[in-house]
Amino acid sequence: MTTLALPIATQEASAEEHPLLFSGVVGFFFIFRICLNFLFFQSDLVVGAAVSFAIDLALLFCTVLYSTDVRAHTPARLFQIVPLRWIAAYLALSLASVFWTGAQSALAAAAYWASMAVDVLIVLLLLRQEDAVRQAEGILKGVVVGAAGVSLIAWCSPTTADLRLGNDLFLHPNSLGLFIGIATLIAQYLASQSSTWKWLGIALAITFLRALSKTAIAAFLVAELWYLMQNTQMSRKTKARIVAAALLVIACFWGLLRAYITAYNTTGSGNQVETLTGRTVLWTIAISMSLEKPWLGHGIYSFKSLVPPLGIFQPVHAHNELLQQLFEYGVVGVVVAVGIYWSFFRQARRSQTTGLSALCLTLLIFSLVRGLADTINFGLSFPFWLMAGLSISLARSQPTEAHAL
Repeated sequence: MTTLALPIATQEASAEEHPLLFSGVVGFFFIFRICLNFLFFQSDLVVGAAVSFAIDLALLFCTVLYSTDVRAHTPARLFQIVPLRWIAAYLALSLASVFWTGAQSALAAAAYWASMAVDVLIVLLLLRQEDAVRQAEGILKGVVVGAAGVSLIAWCSPTTADLRLGNDLFLHPNSLGLFIGIATLIAQYLASQSSTWKWLGIALAITFLRALSKTAIAAFLVAELWYLMQNTQMSRKTKARIVAAALLVIACFWGLLRAYITAYNTTGSGNQVETLTGRTVLWTIAISMSLEKPWLGHGIYSFKSLVPPLGIFQPVHAHNELLQQLFEYGVVGVVVAVGIYWSFFRQARRSQTTGLSALCLTLLIFSLVRGLADTINFGLSFPFWLMAGLSISLARSQPTEAHAL
């Protein structure tokens, strides 16, 4: 009997771990794909985008297979979660805007929308299962590992002309700042489970600082300060160690930081439009053009096509979260974006799951502060797939909400 029981137990454990491994693969790809063009498709970005979308579709197909024969919640029950309703409203608005977009290629705009929607759908299918919290944790672990892979590639590559980690065309330091910053905060959340995540978090934090993304660093400091101040479960000694480690890292990079500031000031780059001080010019133009179509905006993927080059700089987004939404989706888009952030804030604030709630609020602060002076081409700085996963996990962690779902 014993000899039969052991293999059966092993098989059951393997069956439980297999889906969690898959959710980790999903989280890994969502982060690591920012390297695909840099590694393989610098000569043809269209092919790179097609390959990335093809992998997305393959993951969706595998997710459908995994979620077919398990107990799951219906989509109607999932959309009782308020942030998911707002995300669905945003996706509906951005899809409708394809019909009036000012983008050079409506087909390309539709393809980018499809990629954004598929990401959310993959997460919804994975987390509609009974073990949604464990699946969400698997995605978070995949995010950290994916960011570690991105970091390794960035460290092995030549720096930019202004000494930052990354590549100005294919692996921008600001993108590294966003995604590695998110992964660092997630690693901090996972650190209580294993020292592996703690050391990965430290390595990611060093890479994050080395990318020298000024807006992301400022946002991270604000978010981390809030996290340390409100965290009553962490001892003062641990908090002091974190602060001391941060100061030590800054001291180690002080020579590089001085060289970067010197290059930034002496080469005249501080007067360029892409810097923080020069972004007011871009914001003025974006506001003026937004007023031409104030209610529904110019449509998805239109900013890059409609805003003219400013000298040698071609802006691809507004470098401000709400202004980007106003330009592409008008006042309606701003209302929906605010609704997404506000509903997620309320859900996280009301949650009784202390650690997960703190992670959600910390990521929210990081995204909102970064969004004051930077953003991304599609969606919001807080990735929809990540917000959807955390929102479902929060709901499933609450006894009353889990029962209702």
